[in-house]
Amino acid sequence: MRKFILFASSVVLLLAASAAFGQGGDVAIGFGTLMAPSAASASPQYSTQTLGGGLYPTFSVDFLIRHRMGVEGELSWRGSQNLYQGYEPFRPIFYNINGIWAPKFGSRLGAELMAGIGAASIRFYTGTYQCSFVTCTDYTSVNHFMGDVGAGLKYYVHGHIFVRPEVRLYLIHNNFEFSSGRAVRAGASIGYSF
Repeated sequence: MRKFILFASSVVLLLAASAAFGQGGDVAIGFGTLMAPSAASASPQYSTQTLGGGLYPTFSVDFLIRHRMGVEGELSWRGSQNLYQGYEPFRPIFYNINGIWAPKFGSRLGAELMAGIGAASIRFYTGTYQCSFVTCTDYTSVNHFMGDVGAGLKYYVHGHIFVRPEVRLYLIHNNFEFSSGRAVRAGASIGYSF
């Protein structure tokens, strides 16, 4: 929850910065799936558990600062829990900050190319609550530094409303809990440009 509050605070800060520069940006929500190497293809340093599969809701926001270049942030998580090694529920959460280049091809079509850094947080649900002074949780998190690259194609269907098919490659450092250190998320978003 703290990470989400930090992410939301960053979005508000970037919205304020965007308004100051007056260059515009986008807000979008979408859905996709994650594709990763299968458990059977795991090399010796990786676990025989795939990270792939499932429905991933995604929230993203970007701000163009100068010459169609700017900053983009994204939060994506698995909508339902999966089972790790057949017995322990888990849920991956990906969040990242990217540099973005967003060229336009006429009034209704545009592209987005981005690259950046972030983290993959894997929540393993234990079934028992652990409480601190502030909160109680029923999971433990394993966090990994991550790099990502991605692209999207925006088509404006009406005014400032767009649909965007998109793809992301996540390069997850030391992701030994799963069959590989890489995963691809593909999906589509609907959004609004301001």
